[in-house]
Amino acid sequence: MSLRARIEAYTPEPASLESAVPRNTEETQQNFHTLKATMHRQLLERIDLTAMESMAPEKLRQELKALVERLLSEQNIALNESERRNLVRDIQHEMLGLGPLELLLADTSISDILINSYAQIYVERRGRLELTDIRFNDDAHLMKIIDKIVSRVGRRIDESSPMVDARLADGSRVNAIIPPLAIDGPAMSIRRFAATPLKMHDLIERKSLTPDMATILDGLSRAKVNILISGGTGSGKTTLLNILSAGIPPGERIITIEDAAELQLQQLHVIRLETRPPNIEGRGEVNQRALVRNSLRMRPDRIILGEVRGAEAVDMLQAMNTGHEGSMATIHANTPRDALTRLENMVGMAGLNLTPKVARQQVSSAITVVVQVARLSDGKRKLVSLQEITGMEGDVITMQEVFRYVQTGVASDATVTGYFQATGIRPLFLERLRTHGVVISEALLDPTRRFE
Repeated sequence: MSLRARIEAYTPEPASLESAVPRNTEETQQNFHTLKATMHRQLLERIDLTAMESMAPEKLRQELKALVERLLSEQNIALNESERRNLVRDIQHEMLGLGPLELLLADTSISDILINSYAQIYVERRGRLELTDIRFNDDAHLMKIIDKIVSRVGRRIDESSPMVDARLADGSRVNAIIPPLAIDGPAMSIRRFAATPLKMHDLIERKSLTPDMATILDGLSRAKVNILISGGTGSGKTTLLNILSAGIPPGERIITIEDAAELQLQQLHVIRLETRPPNIEGRGEVNQRALVRNSLRMRPDRIILGEVRGAEAVDMLQAMNTGHEGSMATIHANTPRDALTRLENMVGMAGLNLTPKVARQQVSSAITVVVQVARLSDGKRKLVSLQEITGMEGDVITMQEVFRYVQTGVASDATVTGYFQATGIRPLFLERLRTHGVVISEALLDPTRRFE
């Protein structure tokens, strides 16, 4: 295995931000980063890459530790045991991983890493943003890490292409943007995903939805009902899509289509497709619409679109209408009605010159259920509405709400208070569920039952 492969395969030991070197003043922090950068350069001058090619990852780490210890001794640099240990660790991360990001990536409580500049990094824990004391040396150091990330997935970022979507080895989604578009220097955001994908019972335990809602959602998935998941950024759309896909029978062929692969489906019969940006000459781009069209020739039972955002909407709707029942997609929207309006606008982007009424008919005949998820002010995610599309009345798509979350206020500790309840409406899809062997008790639709 090549040295590059060993470096990319390296997995750091678990760590947390609390284990970082104490940095009580800005001067102390700057001195530490200067020392680390100097040591890194000196190590690069001394390392024999050819000799290290055959080393096992653990042996490589030990060699780096020995070299750092030797340099500290030769230059009579006085560090206490904690500082020495953390300097070695940071150097190993720099040379074998993603530098300062390794500490954050090893912390499983972090769901988002938001790098505003080389000296300002925020993380999200349990829905709340926190400023960290982790930083890069300078803009060039941050750019080096960005280049390392995007090159691993065959993408590029430079002045001619200053924005990029990529992913890490664990499936985490990465977006980076650099000057001239980013005025204050390179910026990057990393959306983390749990090493063990969440299950429906996890959402119930976290009170993101109720057992009754979970039963209905699982039935919709098994009965091959077309579902659109709507929500804002960070509201949990992809997580819910992953969980709903767990209800798909193992004998069905699933094709997923995404801009940056992040879905973690558990079935065996899954084909994953990912878009490709244009090359340096502006050629070779493969967008989601091309992948949706190609997927229809691959004999799919279901098509799962990570996020519908453009002209591919019309091909997705046509696929849902022509035998690919049970397909799913996500969309950015604040309400189920807004989701349908956005979908209608995207159909117009396909250049088919459809009238608004015809576009709405396409939407209403293709999609049966719209699930709205939201991230509340306290950082918690909730399924706030489950609505059924019942058809058309004139030029308007008709919908009826089956379940909803009612927010009643905000407690003294800033947590949102409210309850889930059924609206009492008996949805039309119950008949479809029954014909597919999914029996739903009428008690689940009782509007007098409330779940705090």
